Amino acid sequence: MRLATISQDGQPTAALVTDHGVAPVSALRGRDAAHTVRDIIRHPLQDAEVRLLSAQARELGDIEWLPPVIPPKNIFCVGKNYLEHVREGAKAEGVPAKVPEHPIWFTKAHTALTGHRQPILLDHDLTDHLDYEAELAVVIGRPTFRVSVEDALSHVFGYTLLNDITARNIQQQRNQWFLGKSANTYAPCGPWIVTADEVPDPQKLRITSAVNGEERQNGVTRDMLFSVAELISDLSRSITLEPGDIIATGTPQGVAWGMDAPRYLEVGDNVSVDIVGLGQLQNPVVAATR
Repeated sequence: MRLATISQDGQPTAALVTDHGVAPVSALRGRDAAHTVRDIIRHPLQDAEVRLLSAQARELGDIEWLPPVIPPKNIFCVGKNYLEHVREGAKAEGVPAKVPEHPIWFTKAHTALTGHRQPILLDHDLTDHLDYEAELAVVIGRPTFRVSVEDALSHVFGYTLLNDITARNIQQQRNQWFLGKSANTYAPCGPWIVTADEVPDPQKLRITSAVNGEERQNGVTRDMLFSVAELISDLSRSITLEPGDIIATGTPQGVAWGMDAPRYLEVGDNVSVDIVGLGQLQNPVVAATR
C-alpha cells in the first residue's frame, strides 16, 4: 500500500495511491479523525476501506504533493553509513578515511521537509555549495524503546525517499551538521510511503540520484555499514521512537562534495532520487526570494 499526503482544497489530507490514481482518505465517511498519515499509522485502514478507496481512485491532475508524514520530532539522520561515501568525504576534507564504529547520529529540523515536485530553495547569501544526498527513509509504526535488532523491523510502518540537501560550506564551518542540513526545503521527502509489507528486505534496494537526468549516485542498501534494523535498535536504546518518526539511513557515494571538481546544485537544476520498488522523488532548484 502507498500512502501520501496531498493538498485538497488548501488543506493537507492523507491519500491512498494506486496504479489508477489517488483517493483522499477524507472521502471515507466516518473517518473524520483520520485525515493525516500519522492518524492512519495509529489507526490503520481496514481492508474494506482500502478496497473502497481503491475503487474511488482517480487522476487528480496537477496534484500538490506534500511531505508524506510530519514526524513528531526532528528527522533522525545517520552520517557516514556507506563505506565509499566515507572515503569520498575524507578525500574532500583531506583527512584519512575512518570507518565509524557506531552510527553517527544527527537531526534535521522537521521544518526542512518539503514534498515531491516542490522547490529546493537556493539562497546564495547562505551557500554556493548546495549538495544532494539520496537516502532510504524509514517511518516508524509504533512506540519503540530498546528494541532488539531481531525485532526492529516489526516496528517499521513503511519506507520512503529522502534527499538530505546540505549546504557544504556551513557544514564544514561548524562543529556539527544541524545548521547546514536544516534550512527550509532541505529535506525533500516522498512522494509516498510504501508500507513495510511490500518491502521484504530493506537491505536489497537500489538507490540512485540524478541531476538533470545525469546519474550521480548509484548504490545498494546492502552496502550500509549499519543496517536499518541495527539503526532502529541503536537509536531506541535511549530514545523512545514514536509513530511517524522518520529515520534517514545515509547516502551512497557520488555526492558533489566528493568530486575532484565539485558540481554543486544550481538554480534551474532538477534533482531526482530513485529507489527501485519505492518510487521517484523529483525537485527543482529555485532561487530563494526575500
